[in-house]
This record gives sequence, C-alpha cells and structure tokens, in this order.
Amino acid sequence: MSALAGRIRRGDPRALARGLTLIENRAPEADSLLVDLHRPGSVALRIGITGAPGVGKSTLVDGIAAEMRREGAEVAILAVDPSSPFSGGAVLGDRVRMQRHHADRGVFIRSMASRGELGGLAPTVSDALTLLEASGRDAVLIETAGVGQSEIDVMQVAGTVAVVLTPATGDDIQAAKAGIMEIADLFVINKADQPGADELERQLLAMISLTPRGRPKPPVLRTSAIRCEGVGELVAALRTAESRRPGADYWKRLLRGRIGGEFRGMLAAGLVPGLDLDAAAEAVAAGSLNPYAYARQVLEQLRQEWNR
Repeated sequence: MSALAGRIRRGDPRALARGLTLIENRAPEADSLLVDLHRPGSVALRIGITGAPGVGKSTLVDGIAAEMRREGAEVAILAVDPSSPFSGGAVLGDRVRMQRHHADRGVFIRSMASRGELGGLAPTVSDALTLLEASGRDAVLIETAGVGQSEIDVMQVAGTVAVVLTPATGDDIQAAKAGIMEIADLFVINKADQPGADELERQLLAMISLTPRGRPKPPVLRTSAIRCEGVGELVAALRTAESRRPGADYWKRLLRGRIGGEFRGMLAAGLVPGLDLDAAAEAVAAGSLNPYAYARQVLEQLRQEWNR
C-alpha cells in the first residue's frame, strides 16, 4: 500500500484508479491507504454541481473542466449515478458525455454509483476526495445524481455549490421552497437559450431578495453548456466564490459514518452471540417473530457483552 500511495502522490492515473476501486469495494487494505494519504488541510477547490435530472449537469461539468484545463489546472471529476433499487447496478454513463477528455492526463474522470444513498452522492465520496487531493489535483468537480428538493449532501463535501436549473423548472412557489435552493453559493440557469429563461431568472432574483441580512446573496448566471456559452463566466464566478474548507462538522460526519459502518459490520459478523439477521428477517416476514421485541433482545445482549 505504501508503494501505491507513492504512485498516487505522483499523480499516476492508474494507481489513482486502483486506489479508488479499493475504497469503493471497502477492501481491508483501503484503510491503510487512506491513513497514508490523508493531508491535514484540503488543497483542491471542491466544486459541487447539483440539480434535477435532465438539467444538463454532465454537459456543464464537461465544459467547466475544459475551461479549467485551458487555464492550466489539473482537474478531477466525480460523477455520481443512481443505482437501481432492484438490481443494485448503475449505468455510470456520465463519462460517455465527456469523451473529449479521454486522452488528457490533466483530467481524471471517475463515475461512482450511489449504492442506495439518498442524498445524491455515493457513500465513499469523502474518501475518494482524500485520494484525489493527494494526487495533486487543483480542482475536483463533484456531480451529484439527479436530485430533488431535499438531497443536499453535496454541501457537506463541496466548498462551493452550484445549483443548476433550466427554464420551466416551476413556478414562484417552487422556487421559494426550502431544501436544495438554500444550499446554493450560486445559481446556474442552463439551457438559457430556451424560452422561459427570463422568467426563471426573475423568480430566482425574487427568492434571493429574501435572503436574511448578513448572508451572502448567491449570483445568478446563464449558460448554454451544449453551445459553450457562459461557461467561462461561470468558472470565473466559481473561482471567486468563497470556498469553505472542511470543518469540524464535516469530520464529525465522516467519523460517525466510518465508525458506525464498522460497528454495523462487527454486529453482523457475530459480535452478539446467536445473532442471525437473515433467519430473523425470514421469521418476521412469516409472522412468527416480533421485530421490535427481537431488536430489544439483541440490544440487551449487546449491553451485557459490553459490560463484561
């Protein structure tokens, strides 16, 4: 792992891809890799691109990456795709839309499946960011899966969040709803060449005017990603926006997730004598076991084991 970590620090894309695979698969050696590669402070510009399905996030991310490369920046893209609730698989097709970067070593693209996470991100995004920053990337573009009004996990990992909308997004009431509209550091009206862009901008500006005093008012920008219009202005705005560095809340969330996940794994592996969740689930489904009484029994056994 130390040899792999050294190659990742030197920016080797094959080593970086291998390290990310270890992390996504939760391989036992992934922990030592993360310990080795963790840096005290975030060094990359973390930019979250979020919005509903079909607003053009992938095309916009592709354009942002191209513009940053023209400026000489080393860019990484984490593109999250939703997983099927039936098969568990994911298409991971975002990189298909970004093929112009396939021969550019200055752009690293990784598609990740959400794996059932409901916040618009994959469960290992934070760990992936550790590797990407260690590899020397200047900016990481985090593209969420298509999200609704309450999938706001991207604000936990990104220093700057751009919420992408398109004309005909909704009426004034829709624009004023809480949730994703409140996490934006800036708004992007993509497909701005389509009818309704003026009305959408008016609604956004009306909503922004209600921003409490003391809080920055996010700017509203127009783009047409497919025509490469307004992308340069967007990149300039992203660079000038105040970028948040991961603070105590971010690390508390990461620690809680990692420790909680390991604890659940230990529980499933037999920390409690006689625990068989598969058999218990079958019994509950058959109507022969009370799930609440069983859960209480398991917790009591765990307390007794802990007190020994």
